[in-house]
Amino acid sequence: MRTGPDLHERRTLRDGTHVVVRHIRPSDAQELRRAFDRLSPESRYRRFFGGVPQLTEASLHYLTDVDGRDHVAIVATTDGPEPDGATGLGVARFVRLRDEPTVAEAAVTVVDDYQRQGLGRLLARKLAEAARERGIHTFRADVLADNEPMRAIMTEVGAVERDASAGVLTYDVPLDAAQQSPGPVDWILRAAASSMAILHRRLGPPGR
Repeated sequence: MRTGPDLHERRTLRDGTHVVVRHIRPSDAQELRRAFDRLSPESRYRRFFGGVPQLTEASLHYLTDVDGRDHVAIVATTDGPEPDGATGLGVARFVRLRDEPTVAEAAVTVVDDYQRQGLGRLLARKLAEAARERGIHTFRADVLADNEPMRAIMTEVGAVERDASAGVLTYDVPLDAAQQSPGPVDWILRAAASSMAILHRRLGPPGR
């Protein structure tokens, strides 16, 4: 498995920043809190569908103490001589649905200072790879109904609208298509980031 628990890849972003991509671990909790605090109000709104002032201890535990199969989270950190002191730059995660084991809710978040450097796409592609290796065939995510640009992207990449309620549209995209075209992977980056709201609200085992 290329994305097993020993995943550790060094990459270079567009601006020359060197990063390490690896699985999240419980010791990342406080750095995840600091990274969340660095998100702009706009980024928080887009990812959590509203004002979330801070991550609670319960949230941090749920988001960092994962099983690596049904709940997978891959982080990107600065690359330096002291791994424990690395700065978190982004995280991508999926949570398998209990009643649909080949489907997972997905989320990608990148701190504002490192957006538009290719980090989100890097994390999205690695997340899709990890999902396929664990038997996930489809990513699911929510989009605000008034987000017309995002809805247009959904149409372009062939995402399937499953549901519409309370001002939120739910879309599916098959990961088999992501292997053939970069479009669906970009969808993971642009749209699935919004599903962080679902993961945050649930704060419990995978599944609805």
